[in-house]
Amino acid sequence: MDELKRKKLLVGSGNVKKKREVAALLEPLGWQLVSLGDLPPMEEPEESGSDFLENAKIKATYYANASGLWTLGEDSGLCVAALGNAPGVFSARYSGPGATDQRNNAKLIEQLSQVAEHARAAFYVSTAAVAKPDGTIVATSRGECHGRITKEPRGEAGFGYDPYFELVEYHKTFAELGMMVKNCLSHRARALEKLVVQLDRMFDEQKK
Repeated sequence: MDELKRKKLLVGSGNVKKKREVAALLEPLGWQLVSLGDLPPMEEPEESGSDFLENAKIKATYYANASGLWTLGEDSGLCVAALGNAPGVFSARYSGPGATDQRNNAKLIEQLSQVAEHARAAFYVSTAAVAKPDGTIVATSRGECHGRITKEPRGEAGFGYDPYFELVEYHKTFAELGMMVKNCLSHRARALEKLVVQLDRMFDEQKK
């Protein structure tokens, strides 16, 4: 049976927290998710794309070819207007080799140290791509969430830049809102919501 007929999808990411977030969004909709940890070890692809979507496609194609499964590739990051939309595609490795969330956040706040509060607008971007087992991309989507960067971290939930990313209308950072609320409002939630519409359409066509 084709994997799509069972709504089975490999999440092409070694980021455990990201996989958990994707699972919280897709599993309630009937998708059975497979993680890289469920498969034999494999090298990570080089994320050489010039934008988020290219990187999402690279991951989807690479892991689909390697696993023989329908695969979701996702790339996301933070764009800060005052920094020329940096860190952008380099969000995960903003502070250089061996980057960690703590080091990335420290660099971000240092870069914004002379930027006034009203000029700290930022937005998160998430792009997603799904590849068939042969690596062919069959669906893509993009989601954004706009806010601003705070001067001090707030909250314990989330990961990455979440403690500094405030949704102005809620007066709270992603890390303060918690996963349940974040999964309704986030860039990733918005991208996957659009993607699921395309996947469900393909799923229905496969059943005919």
